[in-house]
Amino acid sequence: MTDAFINRIATALPPHDVHGGFLDFGRRMLNGDNRRLALFNRMAERSGISHRYSFFEPEGEGDAAHFYRPGAFPGTGARMKLFEKFAPRLATEAAERLLAREDRSRITHLIVTCCTGFFAPGIDLQLVERCGLNPDIERTFVGFMGCYAAINGLKLARHIVRSEPGARVLAMNLELCTLHLHETTDLEEILSFLLFGDGCAAALISADPGGVRMDSFKAALLPDTAELIRWNIREQGFDMVLSGGVPGAIRSGLAQARSAFLNDEAPIDLWAVHPGGRTVLDAVEAALELPPPALAVSRGVLNDFGNMSSSTVMFVLDRLMRGTAPGTSGCAMAFGPGLVAETMRFRMAA
Repeated sequence: MTDAFINRIATALPPHDVHGGFLDFGRRMLNGDNRRLALFNRMAERSGISHRYSFFEPEGEGDAAHFYRPGAFPGTGARMKLFEKFAPRLATEAAERLLAREDRSRITHLIVTCCTGFFAPGIDLQLVERCGLNPDIERTFVGFMGCYAAINGLKLARHIVRSEPGARVLAMNLELCTLHLHETTDLEEILSFLLFGDGCAAALISADPGGVRMDSFKAALLPDTAELIRWNIREQGFDMVLSGGVPGAIRSGLAQARSAFLNDEAPIDLWAVHPGGRTVLDAVEAALELPPPALAVSRGVLNDFGNMSSSTVMFVLDRLMRGTAPGTSGCAMAFGPGLVAETMRFRMAA
């Protein structure tokens, strides 16, 4: 059976660092409630995040000031219009970096994952036009799966390459999470907004033996957790519920399920864990009894970019691919609605 490899990854970010601007927004929402404001400040300090990026300018008379006006936050339609404007730009930037030295006529398949916006004709066809891909390229859109969608996209790409050894798959993970900021005084909701930023990752998957060999995929559905992560389309944008119970559920669920997906295939030297938040990484570390350095790359991505939903684990893999010795084995892992942990076992190639 043909092996499939992530040959390389390219990433792209919007231009504006909005983390400080968001902290100011959160404090304004909680103004007058000293107890909850103190809790917000404490959680922000412990978040492990220093930067998050957006197409919105965070200060003064920038885009955010016009779009997110107190008392008049926009509806879903206005948010989707901006998604149509900005999402293709970011996807094209990542794709152009990935394909700079590639014969684009050889790209046979395109997979796009996204849960923060939709339109048709969509990002897939925009990429065909903007990047000069074959008009008859096979296209698949993986929508609304949340943070673990990248793992499912890679799984699909592996199936394609294993069944068509000559295939060259462009996998795109694009999220504009900051389009869905809500005006709210609900502390749990404000704290969930503390995590998210925008970002895009593009990967080339083929049978060429270089980069990361994808060996196996497994999922663990954690019981009685369906209400902990929810993502619904409502009148005022996409409504995220990220319960404070998520880290505890991950810790107990992974501890129980670890033997099912961490079997005896090979020792695990590298961990590419989706940084859903500092407490999520703490929960994974505890459940799997990992030494602190094991999740250093995930914590670094969280610090530098925040949680970019489906694209985030690809940023982690991108960093791990740089300078890691061939033959090193690893496990990628991401979490999302269900509550489900999606995993991929891999090995570094030459």
